Amino acid sequence: MNLPILPTTVVGSYSMPGWLERLKTEYFARRISRHELDEIHDSAVKAAIKDQEVAGVDIITDGELRRDNMIDYFAERLPGVQTDHGSKKFYYDFYDSVVRGKIPMASLRLVDDYRFLAANTDRATKFCVTGPHSLVKRIRDEFYKDEEAFAMDIARVINLELKELVRAGVRYFQIDEPYYSGFPEDLQWGVRVINTLVDGVDARITLHVCYGNRYGKPSWAGNANVHQLSLEFARRGGEDLELFKEFSNKFELGAGVIDVKGHEVETPEMVAERIRKALQFVPPDRLHILPDCGCLHLPREVAFNKLKAMVQGARLVRREVGG
Repeated sequence: MNLPILPTTVVGSYSMPGWLERLKTEYFARRISRHELDEIHDSAVKAAIKDQEVAGVDIITDGELRRDNMIDYFAERLPGVQTDHGSKKFYYDFYDSVVRGKIPMASLRLVDDYRFLAANTDRATKFCVTGPHSLVKRIRDEFYKDEEAFAMDIARVINLELKELVRAGVRYFQIDEPYYSGFPEDLQWGVRVINTLVDGVDARITLHVCYGNRYGKPSWAGNANVHQLSLEFARRGGEDLELFKEFSNKFELGAGVIDVKGHEVETPEMVAERIRKALQFVPPDRLHILPDCGCLHLPREVAFNKLKAMVQGARLVRREVGG
């Protein structure tokens, strides 16, 4: 599928409707069945897909609305991870998950979720995966006693799953590693783990780092075998763009041009100006346009209007660069 220059996309999650929050919690209270929750998720995902299509987004996701958070969706599927399902009372809570032995190789059963997305849109699609570094920060380790070894085994399991997803049709992956910003001392081994995760995966790989969410201090080290870095610039400003000139690199840039922490909707002109600034440091054929992070915590109307402004701003600049 051919994409325009300066393609637009999202960073995984879309707005979580209040009714879905309540129904997820009803499930944990044992008041609705798993089958009913699955049907509810199907309806929510279809609505998220439609909103992205109507907004004009080029590469869309399923809104991650089947996921209560970015950890549990993977932790309860990882072989060898024991999850206490009684430990979670509300959908936004985290399961008490623990590993007590070496993680075996087995499927994570993610392909059906991707196929549902692909069956309900004609747009290009992206599948998002929480990275091993973030997972080991949330799953209690009673076996490895070494975070890199633990993360490496998770990476090997997810690597097989990514290859299965490629066979099912995935062409774009996003690896989410929000904990990098809080643990810069982990970056050397974190990059080694990422390279194991994506080894031999025949797809475009984006690494998303939410460096504005903890200490607001970006840092990077190592040579990750990914095609694109997805970084935040709307909330923080674009001063870190200078790094793309200071250091030679091969990466595409997924430039965050929409602030997902505020409810004020940007104008297309504001978005266009942020894109123009990014183009001072990255050529248009290596620049993708997206929000700073996921839209999970935004009201649906706000999220939808922000995506529309993002698309319209990208179109303004696209005409200027001849796309």
